[in-house]
Amino acid sequence: MLAELNHPFLIKLHWAFHNSRELFFVMDICTGGEMFYHLLEHRRFSEKVAKFYMCEILLGFQYLHERDIVYRDIKPENILIDMDGHIRIADFGLAKVIRKNQRSFSFCGSPEYLCPEMLIPGESHDRRLDIYCLGVLLFEMLTGLPPFYDEDHPTMFNKILNEDLALNQDFLSIESKNLLS
Repeated sequence: MLAELNHPFLIKLHWAFHNSRELFFVMDICTGGEMFYHLLEHRRFSEKVAKFYMCEILLGFQYLHERDIVYRDIKPENILIDMDGHIRIADFGLAKVIRKNQRSFSFCGSPEYLCPEMLIPGESHDRRLDIYCLGVLLFEMLTGLPPFYDEDHPTMFNKILNEDLALNQDFLSIESKNLLS
């Protein structure tokens, strides 16, 4: 999958080779590191910075969805920053081809980013899972934590399934709160 993708906001696989023990990938260099590092350093991003990154991520996801690829693992650790300050979505280990009218029953993703459909036994998901996860990412970029975060996973899963999104942060604009809700 990665070898076939060519978009400015997705990590590019230029070449792959192996020896008897290891597989090597030659990919874009992203000297800016992970978005996760920058979030830790700044605690949260301004709405202007979050908007910039979100627009690039959305363009990357549009490209993927036009090719029926659902990413399924967006999180700050999987977003790299290149030497010019632009994002590169990386780590396609959970990506899957899911056609427009198809659904998937696999359980995967990072706990803080799981959509409600993933947490309901027997429920399936489609490409809308990525849109939910983008909302979680935007919330984290703007506030510093995912919306239903809890160190105890069962408690967090219960919150994802049963609680309304809390948008009581005074520093968020009305526009951001409307978009998140």
